Amino acid sequence: MILGADVGGTFTDVVVVDNGSISTAKVPTSSVQSEAIAEGLHRLTRGAPVDAFVNGTTVATNALLERAGARTLLVTDAGFEDVIEIGRQDRPSLYDPFSDRPAALVARVDRIGLDSEPIGVDDGSAHLDSVNFDDIEAIAVAMIDGHIDDARESAIARSLGGRAPGVPISLSSVVSPEFREFERISTTVLNAYLSPVAAEYLKTLDDAFLATGLARSVAVMRSSGGLMSIGNAATLPAAILLSGPAGGVVAAQSYARDMDLDQIVSFDMGGTSTDVCSIEDGAIEVSYERRIDGYVCRMPSVGIHTVGAGGGSIAWIDPGGALRVGPRSSGANPGPACYGRGGLAPTVTDANVVLRRIDPESRLGGDLRIDDDAAHRAVTSIGDELGLSVRDAALGIVSIAEEVMAGAIRSVSVERGADPGGASLMAFGGAGGLHAIALARTLGMSSVVIPPHGGVFSALGLLLAPPRVDLARAVLVSDGRLGRLVEAARDLEDEGLTILSQAGSDATRTSFTIDIRYLGQSHEIGVPWDPEEPFEAAVERFSMLHRQRNGFARSEDPVEVVAVRCTVVGEPVITMDLLGLWDRSGAVPPKTRAIVGGRGPVKASIYDRDSLSIGDVVEGPAVIEEREATTFLDTGDRLVVHRNGSLEITW
Repeated sequence: MILGADVGGTFTDVVVVDNGSISTAKVPTSSVQSEAIAEGLHRLTRGAPVDAFVNGTTVATNALLERAGARTLLVTDAGFEDVIEIGRQDRPSLYDPFSDRPAALVARVDRIGLDSEPIGVDDGSAHLDSVNFDDIEAIAVAMIDGHIDDARESAIARSLGGRAPGVPISLSSVVSPEFREFERISTTVLNAYLSPVAAEYLKTLDDAFLATGLARSVAVMRSSGGLMSIGNAATLPAAILLSGPAGGVVAAQSYARDMDLDQIVSFDMGGTSTDVCSIEDGAIEVSYERRIDGYVCRMPSVGIHTVGAGGGSIAWIDPGGALRVGPRSSGANPGPACYGRGGLAPTVTDANVVLRRIDPESRLGGDLRIDDDAAHRAVTSIGDELGLSVRDAALGIVSIAEEVMAGAIRSVSVERGADPGGASLMAFGGAGGLHAIALARTLGMSSVVIPPHGGVFSALGLLLAPPRVDLARAVLVSDGRLGRLVEAARDLEDEGLTILSQAGSDATRTSFTIDIRYLGQSHEIGVPWDPEEPFEAAVERFSMLHRQRNGFARSEDPVEVVAVRCTVVGEPVITMDLLGLWDRSGAVPPKTRAIVGGRGPVKASIYDRDSLSIGDVVEGPAVIEEREATTFLDTGDRLVVHRNGSLEITW
């Protein structure tokens, strides 16, 4: 019996797989995340222990967004104390003079610059002696040459360990051993800043599940789409900043492979935000550097693009009198007005209730009763300001939210040189099925896939994710001198195998990526690489990717490799084979309900998803209802049930 729990901003999704049988629960997220997980587990198992527990968490993300991390000391080279504040010579918004970078996570008084002499354990450095360690909660050590030689950072860490026992220390040579001092120092500071918060949360998980015997093992989803141990997550919290959304992408990849879909865009629409990610040729796009709330994080993460448009996104009118939706959300408490918990602002979910695409008589998540009158009052309030009927106001809210989400899909396809026309949109999350078909039609995509258990799909993805270790090392190799490159790759492979083995997993696959650029360029592209293949094959792939992303390639120019990356993965907790075929029986005839479609009021067929069998066909207008999610088919849409239970929709 295996437990997966994805903690979101509005709901905590819980999935238990017991010998292939899947049971799910969706509970409101609590202030102490482990309490919501425990409640969901109790609903599904009545307190019975599970063999393994995999958690996708937003604790690190929330700590960063709320600036609730630790007071951090930065130790670096003299003269480089302000690198994290100076940053790069770019601006957050090119034409907005009032747009500023976020404030540095380390105050100027807490940045210490050391001269170049080596530091021993008991050297009595005057710089370090001047620090009041009583107020310091975390330490980041990031020397300028830390990516080349880790000996000095290790010596400084030993010295600091004697002065500040028990304070977590993050070393740039461990967190991000790559060149470019700003990005490396920023990532190391970010890791240190989040360490105490992550450690406290993971200890809570340990106490609530391991210590009590509710789970025999606990793993945490990392941003790159794999699992890591509690211990590794506590020391490397920057690696779990996108922990939750990564689960949905992994599940989308697994279902796409099972359906022989080579190109998909995963579309995860929850209560607070929508996450999209491109999966081409069955491979998840992984980026090795991104900004999270303005802060550079050079840790591998699935290439998710997030927009503030979810079911709980609030509709509002800007100073120019235009209707807007998001990014502000109603959250879980009070939530949308239709939750009946005191929310007054109109949201996307309220609009769907008004349009009857969500049944006002249903119970969301199986428990939450809908307040239809409250939804109408909320949408009417904004309609009155705009001079619109309640129906037109609801249609406007849905239309604007869908345009925001369409922009997110364009950002992971069109803006990166890829045509979404041949791709399928795999939609999940509680609200994904309500909007995916309209989005796919607008973008000219080939089809929409709604996988089973879509309302808790990210939690299911946690169980389909393999144990994973991501490592990187800076190199500078040009003119085809491969000896150093191959040596670095094999060293990383050995290190990754050791880490995976210590976590109790056997490696099933090792892969490498090298960052290549034309000699003299200031940016590089990650290229898949096999140490056994001719180097020219990697160069050819680089030129192809360079042409795709930049519109040109200089195939005759010399290249250089600036970093090598190694990924080692093990066996996932479960596989698609364990989940088996869709085994529901279509014995219940559909009901009908008057709803508002894209062209106006229509009478729609209403199906219980559990009543659909493999091969069943449904013509729109129709609504497919399940406990955690709803799918809306407009006039002209056609649905077929796949053997794994997914709904394939074309038009």
